Amino acid sequence: MTGRRRISSTSLAIGALVAAASFTVGCGVVPGVTGGAGDDTVTVMTWAPQDTGATNKPGMPALASAYARWVNDSGGLGGRELKVVTCNDHNDSLAAAKCARRAVEEDVVAVVGSYSQHADAFLPVLEGAGIPYIGGYGITTDEFTSPLSYPVNGGQPALLAGLGTALAEGCGTVSLVRPDTIAGDQLPALLDSGLAAGGHADAEDQRAAEDATEYGGQAERALERASADPAATGCVVPVLGDRTGTFMDSFRRAREEHPEVRTGTVLGSVDQSTVNATGGASSPYEGSYVTGWYPVATDRLWDPMKKVIEEEAFGDNRIDAADAGVQTTWIAYTVLRKVVESLGEGEVNADSVSGALDDGLEVSTGGLTPALRWRFQDKLAAVGFPRLVNTDVTIQVVREGRLVSARKGFLDTTATLLKADVA
Repeated sequence: MTGRRRISSTSLAIGALVAAASFTVGCGVVPGVTGGAGDDTVTVMTWAPQDTGATNKPGMPALASAYARWVNDSGGLGGRELKVVTCNDHNDSLAAAKCARRAVEEDVVAVVGSYSQHADAFLPVLEGAGIPYIGGYGITTDEFTSPLSYPVNGGQPALLAGLGTALAEGCGTVSLVRPDTIAGDQLPALLDSGLAAGGHADAEDQRAAEDATEYGGQAERALERASADPAATGCVVPVLGDRTGTFMDSFRRAREEHPEVRTGTVLGSVDQSTVNATGGASSPYEGSYVTGWYPVATDRLWDPMKKVIEEEAFGDNRIDAADAGVQTTWIAYTVLRKVVESLGEGEVNADSVSGALDDGLEVSTGGLTPALRWRFQDKLAAVGFPRLVNTDVTIQVVREGRLVSARKGFLDTTATLLKADVA
């Protein structure tokens, strides 16, 4: 493996000091919701990158707005109106920090169901104001260390550890192609922890530009590496977010001379719409293992979310029920609802919301995750993930062009993550 950066929480936090510069950020309020600053209104924010050259998650704030319309039509959260402010973080640290400062200005009780790669820019702002971060996407390590972060999934750590476990048995050489970013630097050790659990050697680590328009060089190198042993089927693991499809375009063209090579990746880089768009059963993803946090999108456990989308956002093509970001936002708002209802007639503010969560409130998500409860010193504190409380992943596979379950139930990655070298 090539050398990788060493990252500490201290060095990450320093990045927030540059966040005072101005940056154009798109923010909005749910149409039709008129709530103000009164005690009968619960104001929250949801942010995600939109209209950028890299990863985009427009479905997350769109679902948050639809959820607000639905819950307000049903009597609100414990009788209180829900007001959602949305923000575009532009995949930029300055914009992410400005979204966080807007959250402080709006006096939100929480940031809910959001995506940003720039935790070093936004978390210090939220922490300074005591605002909890509920249900981030899990794209950064800081989301599993901050005392005000309440993740609902295992993020990239659990996905990569689970994928490594799934690939260890059937793959020869494994090549990881990932972004040359701070968040990307965490991925090799996590994948390797799963491979090691299955007695497999570490993956080759290939860095790539996050916003490249083609990945011909990386595809050729990965294929050559994966084909080095003719006695074993090599595997290529692209984890490039929205750019995974761009990599696979290059991979498909270069693959003709290496037909036996397989691929594996994580939900968020690939979903059913990706498989459909790349050829269905003839897609280069055919036979690929894909790890996810939640049950497959066709599971009936998602019916309540789909009903809300149909009633409140019919025709909104930003919202895909199979998108992991949309699913995460749904679960995060489920947590928020349970927290507000637990407070009864008491005041709902940032302190009371985080206080309820810190006091051991257990939240059921209807089977989409295990029951969630956050304690600062949990099982994975020893390896730097004290807030990671949901280590379950699902193992899925593309068969005849459909993303289906490869095994029944969830895989618990706790034991694997305890051995991960992510210092």
